[in-house]
Amino acid sequence: MKWHGLFLVAVILFLHSSVGEAQVKALLIDCGSNSSTHVDGRKWIGDTSPIENFTLSYPGIVASVAVVDGEPAYGSLYQTARFFDAPSTYNISVFPRTYFVRLHFFPFSFESFNANESAFDVSANGLKLLSAFNVPGEISWKNTKNSSNYSSLVKEYFVNVSSNQLAIIFVPKLGSFAFVNAIEIVSVIDQLFVDSVSKVGGNGLKANLNLDDWGMETMFRLNVGVPAVESSEDQDMWRKWESDEGYMFSVNAATTLSNTSSISYSNNGSFVAPLLVYETARTMTNNEVLEKHFNMSWKFDVDPNFDYLIRLHFCELIYDKPNQRLFKIYINNKTAAENYDVFVRAGGMNKAYHEDYVDSISQQTNTLWVQLGPDLLTSSSTTDALLNGMEIFKLSRNGNLAHATDRITIDQGGSTASPPKSKILWVIIGSGILSVIILSLVGAFIFCLYIRKKKAAVPAKETPPGWLPLSLHGAMGSTTNAQAYKSPSCVNGSLANRTGRRFTIAEIRSATNNFDDSLVIGTGGFGKVYKGETEEGTPVAIKRANPQSEQGLAEFETEIEMLSKLRHRHLVSMIGYCDEQNEMILVYEYMANGTLRSHLFGSVLPPLTWKQRLEACIGAARGLHYLHTGVERCIIHRDVKTTNILLDENFVAKMSDFGLSKTGPGLDHTHVSTAVKGSFGYLDPEYFRRQQLTQKSDVYSFGVVLFEVVCARSVINPTLPKDQINLAEWAIRWQRQHSLETIMDPHLEGSYSLESFKKFGEIAEKCLADEGKNRPTMGEVLWHLEYTLQLHEAYTENLSIESLSKSEVRFADMAISLPLVKEGEEASPDISRSN
Repeated sequence: MKWHGLFLVAVILFLHSSVGEAQVKALLIDCGSNSSTHVDGRKWIGDTSPIENFTLSYPGIVASVAVVDGEPAYGSLYQTARFFDAPSTYNISVFPRTYFVRLHFFPFSFESFNANESAFDVSANGLKLLSAFNVPGEISWKNTKNSSNYSSLVKEYFVNVSSNQLAIIFVPKLGSFAFVNAIEIVSVIDQLFVDSVSKVGGNGLKANLNLDDWGMETMFRLNVGVPAVESSEDQDMWRKWESDEGYMFSVNAATTLSNTSSISYSNNGSFVAPLLVYETARTMTNNEVLEKHFNMSWKFDVDPNFDYLIRLHFCELIYDKPNQRLFKIYINNKTAAENYDVFVRAGGMNKAYHEDYVDSISQQTNTLWVQLGPDLLTSSSTTDALLNGMEIFKLSRNGNLAHATDRITIDQGGSTASPPKSKILWVIIGSGILSVIILSLVGAFIFCLYIRKKKAAVPAKETPPGWLPLSLHGAMGSTTNAQAYKSPSCVNGSLANRTGRRFTIAEIRSATNNFDDSLVIGTGGFGKVYKGETEEGTPVAIKRANPQSEQGLAEFETEIEMLSKLRHRHLVSMIGYCDEQNEMILVYEYMANGTLRSHLFGSVLPPLTWKQRLEACIGAARGLHYLHTGVERCIIHRDVKTTNILLDENFVAKMSDFGLSKTGPGLDHTHVSTAVKGSFGYLDPEYFRRQQLTQKSDVYSFGVVLFEVVCARSVINPTLPKDQINLAEWAIRWQRQHSLETIMDPHLEGSYSLESFKKFGEIAEKCLADEGKNRPTMGEVLWHLEYTLQLHEAYTENLSIESLSKSEVRFADMAISLPLVKEGEEASPDISRSN
C-alpha cells in the first residue's frame, strides 16, 4: 500500500509538472478532521480518514470547537486540531525537491488541554523549526508589537527534501502538549531563490547561501503601500502579504502610489510575487509632513544570532527614463546599494523586479532595519526613493531555525506577562487619532476634487497653458484674473510695487548658466534652487518651480502670497520674479553661509561658537516674532527647523521657506483648524493630535531648534538607541535632570558661560511644554534669549578684565624687580641681588 501511495504521488507530480512549472503542487492537510473541506478555494484533506500518501505515528487526541471567531478565511479549517501529549510524526510521501511548509495554529482549549499551557518542539527532516513554542504567547507578542489583532498564527518554512519522505515531528515539553490545526505543503519553483546573494556592506561581494543544505523561515512578507494581499490572491504560492504600515518607523515618512496598468515581469515570474504587490508602492515624493531628505524606514523584531535574507521588490511606476530616481538602500545601518535606479535594473518602467541581500544579526541585538533614502550626491531629477514589497527570511544555522519563545511571555521582571494595559490603551488612542487623520484627509481629498471640477468648468480659452503667470495670481496684486488680461500694465505696476524686479527668462538663464546642476544649492517639493548672479554682479538665489509637482505649486503660491507682504531684516527677502515661457521663478537675496544646520553637523564647515549660536537663535526668533505680531494678521510659519534658518555673509540669521505658512486665527478664534503639515521631529504634538494650529506650534518647533543648536545632531536618528532616536524627548530628559551639558556639542567645551547655558536650556524646555497654553510666546522667548546673550557677554567681559588684571600684575611685578639705572650707565648683571 505504501509503494502504491508513492507511485500515486509520483504520477500526480509528473502530471502537474507536464502542465508547466507555474502550476504549483500542494498537499493540504486538515488536522483532526475526518472529511475533506474547501477553504480559500482549495481542497483540504482530513487526516483521520485513511490516506495513502502520509501516515501519523501517534494519533494523539482529535479536538474540535463549535465556532471560530475572527478568522473568516480559515474558520472551518480551524474548528479542528490534533493535540499530542507524546511525540508524533507526520510521514508524508513527496517528490524530492524544495517545499514551503506552513503550520497553522489556532489556540483553543479542549477538555483538560489549555492552549495557553502548550509548549513543544517541531522539526522537519532533521531541521529544527520550533523550540519550546507557545502559540498564545507568540500571538500576544505579535499583537503588541504591531498593534494588530491576530487570533491565529501561520509559521512558514522553506525546506529542501532530498528523499521521498518528509517527516514533520511534534515533541511536547515535559508536562505540556503540542497541537496543530493544519499543515500546508506547497512545491517551490526551482528559480524562486538563488544561492549567490549580495552581502550587505560587502562592496559588491556575494554570499553563497547553500540553500540545498540549509532551511529558511519566513519572518515577514509585506505589500508596501497597502492593502494586504490575501493568500487566495497569490495563486502560484498561496502566500499572504501583510500591509507594511505596522512596521514603518513613521508612516508619515512616505506616501503611497498605485498603478494597475501594463505591469509585466522583468527577472521575475509570477511565482516570485503576484502583480498586486508591484501595483502599489511607497515613495517620498510630495511628502509635506516630513523633512525632504529623511529616509523611509521599516523596523523588524527578529531573532538574534542568525543570518537573514532580505528580498526587496521594485517596480518603477512614474519615470520612463533612467537617472530620474536614484536612491540608497540601507540594511541594519549599513549601505546595501548606492545610486539604485529601478528603471535601469528592471529594464524599463512598469517592470517587476526584485533584489536579494543577506546580512547577519549579532547575539546582542534583535532588531533589523531597512531604510531607503535619496542619494543627494547624484544628478537625478528627484530626491526620492521607492519600494513595492519586502520579504525577510531567517537562514538556519547548524540545522536550527528555532528560537526559544520566552522573549514573548516573560517581562523584565521575569514573570509571565500579557501585553501591558498601558500599551493597549495607547494602541486604542493611536487608532482613534489615526481615524481622525484619515477622515480629515478624505475630506480634504473630496474638497480638492470639488475645486478641480470648478476649475475645469472654466472655458479653455480663459486658461493659458502651463503655469499661470505670477501677475495673474491674486496674491501678487489686487486685480482679478479677468482684469489682469484686460489691463496688464496695471497689474504689472502693482506687482512691481510688491515683489520687486521682473526678470526675463534670458536673464535667469544667463544668471544660472542655463540652469546648470552644478549651481544647485537646494531642492524640495517645488523644484530646485540655484545660485546665480545678476548682470550687476549681485549674487542671488533662484527658485525654479517644477511644473510636475502639485505640492510644489501650492507651496510656491503660498510663498508668493506671504513674501509679497513681508519685509523684515530677519526674513529672507524676495528680489524679483520671472513668469515667462510658462516658468514660475522667484529670485531671493543670496545667503552666503547657507543653513544653520550645515554649521552644526553633517558638513565640513567649522563649528559655530556659543555666541554665534545664540545670535543665530535670536535672529530667527526676531523673524518669527515679527510674523506672529508685526503684520495685520499673524502668520504661523509651520515649518520652523534649522534648514529653514539661513545665515548671510555676516552670520545674520533669517527665516526662509514660507511654503507651508498659514495665516493665523482671527480675534474671535484661538486656533486655525487645518491638516497637519510640517517636518517630522519638529512637529507640535498638540497640533498633530488636534489638528488645531496656533502660534505656539511655531514655539514648539523653535524649542526643538534650540536643543538641536546645543547638541549638534539630527532631530530624528533611527540608528541610535531607542531612548535617543528623538532629540526632543532625549534632550528634555537631560534638561529636567539639570544635566543638559552632558549631551552638548563637544565643540562648545570651555567656550560658554555656564549661567547662560542653563538659562538657554530652561527656555528650550518651556518651549516644549505638552500644551500650547503653557509655552511662552515668541516675544518672551526672544527676550530670554537676548538676556542669555547678555549673560554670556558679561561672562566673557569679566574673563577679559581678569586676564588684563593678571597681565598688569605680572607687568608690575616685573617693574619692581628691575633696577633703576641712570642715564648713560649700564646695569650690573647682579644688581638685583646687590641688596
